[in-house]
Amino acid sequence: MSEVHANGLRFHVQRLSPPADRPALRTPVVFLHGLVLDNLSSFYYTLAAPVARAGAEVVLYDQRGHGRTERPRSGYDPDSAVADLAALLDACDVPTPVHLVGNSFGGLIALHVARSRPDLVASLVLIEGQCLDVPAGAEPYAGGWVEEMANTLNLAALGLAAHPGPERLPVGSARKAARLRAGADALLNGTTLIEDVTLLRAPTEAELAEVACPVLALYGGLSELAPPARRLAELLPHCTLTVLPGVAHTVLREATAPVLAALLDWLPRHEPVSVRPGAGR
Repeated sequence: MSEVHANGLRFHVQRLSPPADRPALRTPVVFLHGLVLDNLSSFYYTLAAPVARAGAEVVLYDQRGHGRTERPRSGYDPDSAVADLAALLDACDVPTPVHLVGNSFGGLIALHVARSRPDLVASLVLIEGQCLDVPAGAEPYAGGWVEEMANTLNLAALGLAAHPGPERLPVGSARKAARLRAGADALLNGTTLIEDVTLLRAPTEAELAEVACPVLALYGGLSELAPPARRLAELLPHCTLTVLPGVAHTVLREATAPVLAALLDWLPRHEPVSVRPGAGR
């Protein structure tokens, strides 16, 4: 495990390097996981190692409050996530721009990075990214998954508060589940995460039109995000949409092979002209 101090926090970071005998891609690949029960392990055991073996420098980290990263009381909004990423790339001396791969809520963060810090981003890969808050063609940009997510998180927080876990951790797989439960309880009931999610605003059509980098969008055909994903692909200037049949929001876990194949095809075709040493400044 590697600990990196950036933006006033201690982050849990893992880096994977390509084999010495494999020509390396110039552009590092940075993975951004989803909310609450997610952490870097969801990528570590699916996409990260194969991408590194294919020749890319890989960076994974537990986002603020998640996994083994420090859990401050506040700062769970997209702007703070962008600041965390920029500071982390700088602290780790990762050359930029990078390919950003975001799953679920991590997709929204990746898109926000592309909008607010385009200098950091070579391309985006959105895996079930929760980026557009309304069904295709609906107006205005309100309600939708932001409200649903906030309600879901509130219900989960109430349930965890009403039924706390055992004082002593069990063994085996039950021990892991208890740790995840305890982490979720601390995150939902001990931080401003729910309030920060409630205040989210999805990007407008005009803001999406400003995203200059190429985007690969991967969504499940059974996912409730598939209809807005089609609209998202229309609004982003350089977006390739792939809908994977037979899977819902759990695309990363249930369709790992086609997601990996799409990613390995995408990365070498979207290398920037040059990569700057260092990062984030």
